[in-house]
Amino acid sequence: MRADPRALRFGAAITTMVLVLVLVTESPWLLAAQAVVFALGTAGRSPYTMLFKTLVKSAPKETEDARPPRFAQVVGLVFAGAGLIGFFTGITPLALVATAAALLAALLNAAFGFCLGCEMYLLIRRLLPAAKMEVPQ
Repeated sequence: MRADPRALRFGAAITTMVLVLVLVTESPWLLAAQAVVFALGTAGRSPYTMLFKTLVKSAPKETEDARPPRFAQVVGLVFAGAGLIGFFTGITPLALVATAAALLAALLNAAFGFCLGCEMYLLIRRLLPAAKMEVPQ
């Protein structure tokens, strides 16, 4: 499966804004909503990508393998989960640090096109070539 890199950066920009709001408001419910978006993204059903496809009708000049971005969504989901655990257990520093880490990754992608989770995926694939890191299509 292939992904439109423009849609991925668009999604990262929205994620960045959502996570900034989470940090400003300290809202576990907003973080939970973003966690759902990450979960949907792992299945290739990100609402942000769907919104992009609704708004932008032009075909991408090039596409990329969808597996690394899907893995990045898993990483985002892990950090959002850690943040939710922090919020709901009253460990606010955990919540804020986990959210800030997810925010940093989203910001790098949105602003510079550098997908930290994608790079992690590729590094793991190189280090463990026999590892079955297939994300369901």
